[in-house]
Amino acid sequence: MATFATSDQLLVIIDPAARETDNESVRIAKDVLSAGAAAKVCMPDGPEEFARALSRRGSRRPVVIGDDGALVRAVTLLHRRRELAGCVLSVVPVGGAQSVAHTLGVPAGAVAAARAVLDGVERRMDLLVDDSDGVVLGALRIPPVAAEPQAPEADSAIRPWLRPYQTLVRSLSARPAPVVSRPGPARLRVEVDGRTVVDLDQPLEGVCVTPGDRGVAEVEVRPLSVGAEATPLRASGRTVTVAGADFRYRADAGVAGPVRRRTWRVLEGAWGLTVPA
Repeated sequence: MATFATSDQLLVIIDPAARETDNESVRIAKDVLSAGAAAKVCMPDGPEEFARALSRRGSRRPVVIGDDGALVRAVTLLHRRRELAGCVLSVVPVGGAQSVAHTLGVPAGAVAAARAVLDGVERRMDLLVDDSDGVVLGALRIPPVAAEPQAPEADSAIRPWLRPYQTLVRSLSARPAPVVSRPGPARLRVEVDGRTVVDLDQPLEGVCVTPGDRGVAEVEVRPLSVGAEATPLRASGRTVTVAGADFRYRADAGVAGPVRRRTWRVLEGAWGLTVPA
């Protein structure tokens, strides 16, 4: 794991939704970062400015202050520009859903997360990339579970300036509005490295795919239980293909679909995130 020097220059990109939902945490994080390093602070008002700031970072290390959606958006932009390999991202989770960032090792709380940016180390992680160039950082679930509450979405009707920004979130991640939880059983064909794990004749309660390590994804398929609980089917591999009737899936902070077929492949050590030493 690479360490960082206090002389590193930072580009602090403050997500508009974070400013809207928890401006006090934003202020605290900004103060800690500015006190500990040479930090250029950018407060984009929309999607184009967010992307432009990230693309013009130069030698500065980018720090995103925002929720899981902001982190996924930054990784997606860098992946599509083929710049992930040479960039280490940092995030201070503020507002909205934060479970993905915490699962990846980022501490909770503005002060602890900002200190990790300054004193932490780079952790290289695998990335799931689908055939539409979407990314998955934490976990992929079919059918999708209910979304965590997103305050900016709920208030968007009275905040028209957020509408184009939310449009970019959906377009980058191909994630329409959340669907209801507990849908009916799914009938899907799940293949791992070309080998069929379950076919269309087996109704399923769900499928979960997570990036493992060393370039291998972990797959868990839960058959529909009748009476006694069915034993989950597990497999691991570098490519995962799911096919069947129209299905939706939750990837990190959002829901995508419907699609009839999607393939994910693992990119080993594709991206770097700053975590506590």
